[in-house]
Amino acid sequence: MRPILVVGSVNMDVVCAVDRIPVPGQTVMGQDVHFFHGGKGANQAMGIARLGHPVRMVGRVGDDSTGTRLRAALRAGGVGVRHIATTPRMPSGLALIVTDRRGENSIVVSPGANARLTPRDVQPLATLLRSCAMVLLQLEIPLETVDRVTLLAQRAGVPVMLDPAPARDLPPRLLRRITWLTPNESEAAYLCGAHATMPVRRASAAAYAMALRARGCGTVIVTLGRRGSCVAAPDGGSYTVPAFRVRSVDSTAAGDAFNAGLAVALARGDPLADAVRYGSAVAAVSVTRRGAQPSMPTASDVRQLLRSTVAVASAVGRRWRQT
Repeated sequence: MRPILVVGSVNMDVVCAVDRIPVPGQTVMGQDVHFFHGGKGANQAMGIARLGHPVRMVGRVGDDSTGTRLRAALRAGGVGVRHIATTPRMPSGLALIVTDRRGENSIVVSPGANARLTPRDVQPLATLLRSCAMVLLQLEIPLETVDRVTLLAQRAGVPVMLDPAPARDLPPRLLRRITWLTPNESEAAYLCGAHATMPVRRASAAAYAMALRARGCGTVIVTLGRRGSCVAAPDGGSYTVPAFRVRSVDSTAAGDAFNAGLAVALARGDPLADAVRYGSAVAAVSVTRRGAQPSMPTASDVRQLLRSTVAVASAVGRRWRQT
């Protein structure tokens, strides 16, 4: 198997559970604080490794004890960490996460050393890219670095998956280099110019997916949490893939789990709809566990969920339904 390359953030997550997420100006009492290894890039790399696919990680940590722990955890999990550098006199990235009793979350990220991952850091990866099945990116590192990686990948003929989180404006040239774009519903709304906090109904998600694909992306997959995913495919069609019904306790890193599963399935040659369904299954298992990297399932965990669920394609169009 050709390895998957992940270029992105490495964070320590500080998580506190509450009954409800506070509104501005409100104070609520929380439970005990827990520390988990996280960062969108590191989460996706760990998710890929847990599923049994070779993966390499490119990123930066600080020269603090947290950075040492974060790199060691990735190495122990099977992630190649040779290209995770240490930034002198900088703290490692930190994410402050509040989760409520429904499993929803609110997150604030302090990037720390992640903000020092520069285009110069990734320029030497041109040779490494040629041996990889694909490259995964997110937006917790500088945008100019993301842009440079997509250019290097394009030159090497390597497909790119971009998780556009946290949402920000993306230049058209970058979007045209993306093979798979995987925004959640609020990120899709933001990228299409809608109000970032506007709830997205299923019909709107399809419109956003098609609009983003028209900007040059190969495939757009808008993730909708409990409502599944809306896919705008390269052939011009759009369809939905349902979520798996599970009891959610913590949705932290569910999107990262989805991307990890989607990447592994695509790298092994699964058809797009099957790959999206596999990513959905990986995400479903992850939300039944607390934490980011600790919630990432093994391939055996995912197989168990898939065996317990019967999914059939409808006879009309390319829509999916779950029974």
